[in-house]
Amino acid sequence: MRLAAISDVHGNLPALEAVLKDIKGKNIREKVFIGDSVGYGPDPNEVTLLLKSACKAHVAGNHDWAMLGLTDIAYFNPAARAAIMWTDGVLTEEARTILDGWPVAKTLKRENMLLVHSTPIAPEEWNYLFSPEEALPYFDHFKQKICLVGHSHIPFIAELLPSGRTMGYREGAELREDCRYIINVGSVGQPRDRDPRAAYALFDEGTVEIVRVAYDIRQTQERMTLAGLPKPLIERLAYGM
Repeated sequence: MRLAAISDVHGNLPALEAVLKDIKGKNIREKVFIGDSVGYGPDPNEVTLLLKSACKAHVAGNHDWAMLGLTDIAYFNPAARAAIMWTDGVLTEEARTILDGWPVAKTLKRENMLLVHSTPIAPEEWNYLFSPEEALPYFDHFKQKICLVGHSHIPFIAELLPSGRTMGYREGAELREDCRYIINVGSVGQPRDRDPRAAYALFDEGTVEIVRVAYDIRQTQERMTLAGLPKPLIERLAYGM
């Protein structure tokens, strides 16, 4: 299996373009998207259309659902809520229709993989998985070998051993035949693990790696400023938090 998994782009077009260029440079053709095309960033329409064309499978995130009126914006903090209201005002009907076509969960049979934005338990409730240590109870709620998640913007790899114990990895791991995995692929558009570089997961012949890609953060910040998006959302991009 050679595949790239990307998530949480949040309207950050320079970050997405840099990641797609990096994936192309590694000669990886198949890509999947784990949710949150919009929210926070200044280019929701361009990002949504690019994700539709670039990825073979997509699932929706909570910010995507907010654009469809399926998630109450009261759920979000004030800065996120302001960004959602701005995004709702500029989102085209074409982009909205694309978001409306993405499910909250999708199975890839050939890859033996489940895609969900939040967790495999009630994915539409938008709960968080922050670490491998939290992952153990979730393995009982999907049957595939691998479950890919996003949402927390913090990448990790949780490995379920045959003994029932879990092991945690942050940068990469061998995908062992007798183990199962929950993998948070991190965030392309707004990392929160104190590394401002865009993150994605790369699957290549029995291994998974969390790849980091530098991009022009200043360009995104300038476009956010011009759009009048909240200052805390602009500043945090430089710090990855």
